[in-house]
Amino acid sequence: MATGFVRPARPEDAGEIARMQLSTWRTAYRKVLPARALDRLDEAWIADQWRNAIEEPPTARHRVLVAFEQAESTYLVGFAASGPADEQALAPDEPPLGADVAAFTDLLVEPRWGRRGHGSRLLAASVDLWREDSLATAVAWVYDGDPATRKFLGSAGWEPDGATRALDVDDQLIPQHRLHTSL
Repeated sequence: MATGFVRPARPEDAGEIARMQLSTWRTAYRKVLPARALDRLDEAWIADQWRNAIEEPPTARHRVLVAFEQAESTYLVGFAASGPADEQALAPDEPPLGADVAAFTDLLVEPRWGRRGHGSRLLAASVDLWREDSLATAVAWVYDGDPATRKFLGSAGWEPDGATRALDVDDQLIPQHRLHTSL
């Protein structure tokens, strides 16, 4: 396991988060998401969205965390974003989830830094914060075409809860399943 740490994201991390997200999506999700949609993503716009999420979260319980690997230098290698479950956490026609439910909106470790414990550190730090916020369960949507994320969360005790949806991305429906866990 690599030496590393997790801390709350800072505004100056937004550009690196965007670069990492875009690079990973264009590589790891090339077979999941339409290529034309991935090619049109604008890194500067994504960085602005992350900067907003870091500087002006909707509530104090919405957080962006970043993971670092320490070697000769320190590298930002992954990130997680979560908060109380909102309409983005719902399946179609599903009533709101309880006020004690957390939701991951993003959990990503750049593939070249994978399998070194960074995802586990991000997950553990998120769970600690959810527990501090008196949240009792958590949910996360995963793409059907992303077995790595399903396997990672499954190894940490997350299980399918039966909810499904399909995201419309460039007129292509991308199926997802929701996982959940008790905290």
